[in-house]
Amino acid sequence: MDIITGKILKLNNWTDGKIIGLAKDAGNKLIENGMERDAALARLDAVRRNPGSFLADSFFADLARECVRIAQKDEPPKHNLRDQPLQYPIWGREHIDEGSLAQMDNAMRLPVSVAGALMPDAHVGYGLPIGGVLATDNVVIPYAVGVDIACRMRLSIYEVSPHLLGQKPAIFENALWEQTAFGIGAEWKGSKRAEHQVLDDPSWEATRLLKSLQDNAVRQLGTSGTGNHFVEWGSFRLHEPLYGVKPGEYLALLSHSGSRSVGFKIADRYSKLAMELHPNLDKSIRHLAWLSLGSEEGLEYWLSMELAGRFASANHYVIHKRVAAAVGLKEIAVVENHHNFAWREKLPDGREVVVHRKGATPAGVGVLGVIPGSMGDAGYVVRGRGVSESLESASHGAGRQMSRKAALNSISKRERDDYLRTRGVTLLGGGIDESPQAYKPIDDVIAAQHDLVDVIGKFTPKIVRMADEAGKY
Repeated sequence: MDIITGKILKLNNWTDGKIIGLAKDAGNKLIENGMERDAALARLDAVRRNPGSFLADSFFADLARECVRIAQKDEPPKHNLRDQPLQYPIWGREHIDEGSLAQMDNAMRLPVSVAGALMPDAHVGYGLPIGGVLATDNVVIPYAVGVDIACRMRLSIYEVSPHLLGQKPAIFENALWEQTAFGIGAEWKGSKRAEHQVLDDPSWEATRLLKSLQDNAVRQLGTSGTGNHFVEWGSFRLHEPLYGVKPGEYLALLSHSGSRSVGFKIADRYSKLAMELHPNLDKSIRHLAWLSLGSEEGLEYWLSMELAGRFASANHYVIHKRVAAAVGLKEIAVVENHHNFAWREKLPDGREVVVHRKGATPAGVGVLGVIPGSMGDAGYVVRGRGVSESLESASHGAGRQMSRKAALNSISKRERDDYLRTRGVTLLGGGIDESPQAYKPIDDVIAAQHDLVDVIGKFTPKIVRMADEAGKY
């Protein structure tokens, strides 16, 4: 049996040192498992070319990390900000506060920023405003992704009339009460815990942090967070054919939630690490500290972010499956999308960049997405037009026009409930800080981005489940 020796590796341009031993061990394990030597050498070359893709591979993780360490340039990071921000387009300027503009300006002064755009639902966030889209050069900014990594929308359509909600409201309300779990620390126990292949994803073994979070994922799969997260029944009016479904009015289920404590702890760990690596970054933008995607830390974050994305997707799948099964339904079509995520994409000039969409929906040519309103207002299914100036993005919702504190201080429970009652909405749980009055008018926000997306359907909420009032969980 042919084996891989250090001499053979050197002839294939592997350098002296620890990496030779790691490559030899990994390659010979492949040969022991039946792979031809040339194929094993080709596999080792693949690891060397793209080590970030092998951090969770049981054969190659150690070799991949050594490849990253060798390739990593030991250069001091550039902290000097641009004197003036790069110019960026704004949609719905009349709906956006000055604080959000100031945050976006700061982001566009970063030495790693390449392009940006601001969506009409924009409001102040940490570092990058919610509704901000930022393209960077081979770096990822954890806070520009957000603390709820891969916060996500999912709309399931059922081939029955939405009039069922008025005819049998108790059945649909009970399905939401019994088959969803909301709030900080919400989890399922015992037989209520869900099964999904994401729980066996090999990436959980890639880092010490991810290993520690796997149990959280088991307990929280199929649950939702606080704030503006929801699961709601409603009426969906489809304007044109979709996945074989004819135009018409259907019963639908819409959900909004993310990666729960898994995403939060990944964001917390790597945002702090990024700030530690950039101690000289101006304090006004310290939350926009970045990680190089040529570094071990950056590649670890990227792997972790993508795992959080798969977990968030599984979360919605489980929620919809359970709630629909409780009322005896099976979907005929699904539309879903991430926000609070980063993607490797190309600009029109061919440059590869990292596009952060913090509270923004991907809107490439033909890409479907969901833009919700509030607990009392419509949401929309849209199809992207692929506008390059917006970095192929659209808003992720209506966006807040009041902070949570301002909403609590200015909106009464009666005002909120009257708003919902006049629109025929039943609310299960929900805090005053999520009142519809705290949000921008969704139709104004949709109108402000008519050149970015085409509306192909409208969702009208009828029974809304959200986390209970603050302090009750």
